[in-house]
Amino acid sequence: MAGRKQWWALAVLVLPVLLISVDMTVLGFALSFLSEDLAPTGAEQLWIVDIYSFMLAGLLVLMGTLGDRIGRRKLLLMGAAAFGAASVLAAFSTSAFMLIIARALLGVGGATLMPSTLSLIRSIFVDAKQRRIAIAVWSAGFSGGMALGPVLGGWLLEHFWWGSVFLINVPVMLVLLIVGPFVLPEARDPKPGRFDPLSALLSLAAMLPVVYGIKLVAEHGFTVKAAVSVLIGLGLGVVFVRRQNSLDEPMLDLKLFSNRAFSGSVVTNMLGVFAMVGLLFLVPQYLQLVLGLSPVVAALWMLPATVAGIAGALLAAWLAKRIRVSLLVSGGLLVAAVGFLALTQVSSGGGLAYVVVAFTLLGGGVALSETLTNDLVVSAAPAERAGAASAISETGFELGGALGTAILGSVATAVYRSGLPEGTAESARDTLGGAVATAQQLDPAAGQALLESAREAFTQGMHVTAWAGVAVLVYTGVQAFVLLDRKKNSAVRS
Repeated sequence: MAGRKQWWALAVLVLPVLLISVDMTVLGFALSFLSEDLAPTGAEQLWIVDIYSFMLAGLLVLMGTLGDRIGRRKLLLMGAAAFGAASVLAAFSTSAFMLIIARALLGVGGATLMPSTLSLIRSIFVDAKQRRIAIAVWSAGFSGGMALGPVLGGWLLEHFWWGSVFLINVPVMLVLLIVGPFVLPEARDPKPGRFDPLSALLSLAAMLPVVYGIKLVAEHGFTVKAAVSVLIGLGLGVVFVRRQNSLDEPMLDLKLFSNRAFSGSVVTNMLGVFAMVGLLFLVPQYLQLVLGLSPVVAALWMLPATVAGIAGALLAAWLAKRIRVSLLVSGGLLVAAVGFLALTQVSSGGGLAYVVVAFTLLGGGVALSETLTNDLVVSAAPAERAGAASAISETGFELGGALGTAILGSVATAVYRSGLPEGTAESARDTLGGAVATAQQLDPAAGQALLESAREAFTQGMHVTAWAGVAVLVYTGVQAFVLLDRKKNSAVRS
């Protein structure tokens, strides 16, 4: 049973998770400020945003298995030092290229943090019920950071320069580096086998082209270049899988996927994030550019979703003692689907109440389900493979987010463009922000007409995306109920 030291260890492990989730949302607020200072080209700005997720997604599996080999605490502390140093480099960047390098290094550091924290929880909390509570707290930290990012970012940018959004990482990483060695135990695979450099190279080479291709779809639609990039990544993925099956001591134990609790949880997480991220990209624009709210006010209206997310994560452990896990996961996803349904009722003339209700249901439902699926992932895997299992789960999370942005974002953009009248300026057809900028250059009557049509078209695009989210979450909820059925899968017994 866990004692005081173990719960203090959990408090330390929540710190990097909180920071990573803050970092996922805070950069968007700083883009306009750093663009004025560093004057990046369009391509450089895209790389500033995207390079972090490229490195994160590409390195998660490698870092997870590396932690199993060299020690998860050691990898976590090394990653924390790298993350802190890269944050300082990003904050004081004097050129766009320097910031791109810093963001890439942040991705490398971030890839060590997420799987290390989750796998250490698996090692520290051996009691299944306590481990579920610990993962609930870990998930609550992630939910809290997602909403804290916009509020914190808006406040910092009102009082300091854009680099301050990166410097907030440094004191937290210092606390982790100072306290971590005293409260975190070391854990590793006692018999890791020989390290295979080719497998490590293939895992990175397979993931990067897939993520790059998905990003191209999000930015330019379905193109030959995007398709070729994804196909190359999938081809290398097949080579990677075949190599793992041929090795006596594979880098990644693919037998984990034969466990229904593990594979079902990974897929459930990926599809849930797929649906959620598609609308996370659209709703802030709706609040700011359709309803006219300031960034900070828009972020504050989304805080109820944070409270619901924290409550959903913490309730998951308590409810799992009384209700079947498969039913809870399915129920959480269906609650989130109702939230998406509420978003279909917003209009270009108003709909703030629907947005608040929608995101409250979405935050609570997704947090409830993903707390339990993360518990299933680390519980289903052997303790010595906890790092690799956690990394697979996080990779599914990253892929789900990238696919949601690309596919659902492309659908919303297509609906938006089709809703604009013929002859609309190309800059206005690209984005709603472009339409707002274009309208300011026209005479008042023409500008108002463009704004009304653009806002209506954008809202219609959000409706279509919300309906797609409903369909995905209902399917995922049914799938989770079938795959995670406690009666059919001993791995979820506690």
